[in-house]
Amino acid sequence: MIALRRGLLAAYVVGLGCSITLSEGALLLLTLLWLWRLRDPNVRLAQVWPLWLPVGAFVAASLFSAFASGHVAASLAASKTLLLITGLYVTADALEDARDADRFLSWLALAATLAALAGTVQVLACPVQRPAHGLVRWFFHRCDRARGFFSIYMTLAGVLSLVLLAVLPRLLPAGGSRLGWAPAWLLQLGALVVTYTRGAWIGFAAGAVSLLPTQRRGRAVILVGLALLLGVSVIGPYELRNRVRHMLDPDEAGVLERRYMWQSGLAMWRERPLLGWGPGGVKREYSRFALPEAYKKRTGHVHNSPLQILIECGIPGLATWLAIWIAFYARSISILRVLDPEARLERALVVGSLAAITGFLVGGLSEYSFGDSEVVMVAWTVMALPWVVEKGASPRGRT
Repeated sequence: MIALRRGLLAAYVVGLGCSITLSEGALLLLTLLWLWRLRDPNVRLAQVWPLWLPVGAFVAASLFSAFASGHVAASLAASKTLLLITGLYVTADALEDARDADRFLSWLALAATLAALAGTVQVLACPVQRPAHGLVRWFFHRCDRARGFFSIYMTLAGVLSLVLLAVLPRLLPAGGSRLGWAPAWLLQLGALVVTYTRGAWIGFAAGAVSLLPTQRRGRAVILVGLALLLGVSVIGPYELRNRVRHMLDPDEAGVLERRYMWQSGLAMWRERPLLGWGPGGVKREYSRFALPEAYKKRTGHVHNSPLQILIECGIPGLATWLAIWIAFYARSISILRVLDPEARLERALVVGSLAAITGFLVGGLSEYSFGDSEVVMVAWTVMALPWVVEKGASPRGRT
């Protein structure tokens, strides 16, 4: 049983960086194995059940909005991403302590490094003439922006931002200065840059800044590193300079289109404020609310996670969704406060989880990262790490 769980966990973590089919298949099998193990009273007693109350409330609010949407079958089908929440629980169950979690994070970092390498090659070797067929054609499809093994660059950017921030504390003095990971980490950072996904850039910067209160000797490293990144972006290749220069330009096409989407999204919400349009409602109804001047008349999301939740699940949905993150921060910070200052491994895992989720949420203000299955699976998984640390430090967790 233990060997099977380890094998599935390895497949899951490889899939998180390379293949949604592999990750979702492994997650399904891990979930079934977890449910089977819960038959044992001792296993149930050892469970930590992170965030079960706000998570359960959000699931209930989402399903209620689906049944009230008038498109029950379609809304329930669109609710399938709720199943990915099991990543939080199977990870918390499968990892026994901080050392286990640290190894798991190393596997995840290696998978992300492989995806980053693929994305970097795509951009650097992007052919002028699109290949005619086969794997080469697939690999270099839309290769002006790194996408690795994923279908779109925004997914690679979201995954890399999460992993970069989760791993960053181990490179800093408070986390043990494990600089052997620096080359892989820098490769991932370079790949994040050449996704040219500005929301992920901002999320990464926000996550890095969130580390400052926990890093006495590492603060200068973080601030200098962010300053260097900004400097390189100013003098770098034209595409990079252009993306950075227009980030705050209200008339830039990407910024303008998001503003149109947010205006249309608010109009949608005002029509059904309490229960929303149900999961998948934006894809079904957006065309009726699209502004005449908008380029996109149809879309599946409005490039903003909280607004998307509000539109589709109404006020209860947004309230319970926000409660998940409030509870996550509150509990993770409380775990961090009781850890021994010399417990570098444990503290690095908790701090990295906090930074990663900060980047995920900030990036979600301009992208619907919560609706990207590959990205949200990594987020749920990384969120489990503080509970694994707590479990390993408690007598119950060592039984």
